Formats: sequence, structure tokens, C-alpha cells
Amino acid sequence: MQTLHFSYRAASRLPGKRAQALVGVVASNDLEVLLQRTPKATDCVVTVSTAVHGYDAVWKAVLADFVERRAPGGLRISINDGGARPDVVALRLAQGVRLMGDDA
Repeated sequence: MQTLHFSYRAASRLPGKRAQALVGVVASNDLEVLLQRTPKATDCVVTVSTAVHGYDAVWKAVLADFVERRAPGGLRISINDGGARPDVVALRLAQGVRLMGDDA
């Protein structure tokens, strides 16, 4: 198992009041994403646990694009990867920030 750590500075804090959200399921070719609020307004910290080695640069590119597009400031994101493709990673991250933005 490989664990990757990424830290970003987002353009703004993600709006909404939900404290946490969970999307996806660790299964064949998918992943689970847990998003949690943090007190730091523009920091976004991502931890990826994956059994698929050698894709550090792909993870870095997908996550940098996500931060640029979604401005997920104030979040700690934990990803448990089951071999997901980059488009599935982007989809699950988008679903997660959408849930975090909902006031539930």
C-alpha cells in the first residue's frame, strides 16, 4: 500500500456548513473519498491510500486541476483508492464538494 500526501492553497474557502461527507465505495475500479472541514480557510490537504504504485504524477495533476476548478479551501480529503481512473477520481471529488456545499 502506498500513501501520498498533497497540500494546496485554494482560492477560497468552500461554502457550506456540512462537517463531512463520504462519496464512492472502495471496489473494483473505484474509490472512496472522505471530506472533512478544517479551520484553515484556504488550505486543502489530501491523503491518498492506493495499492497502485507509479501514478504519483497523475494523482498530482488530477488533484491540482480539482483545486483550481473547485476551490476546496478548508478541507481535509482522504482518498482510499481501489484502482480508479482519473475521470472517476474527478467525479468523486466533484460529488464530495457538492455535498459539502449543501447545508444539511
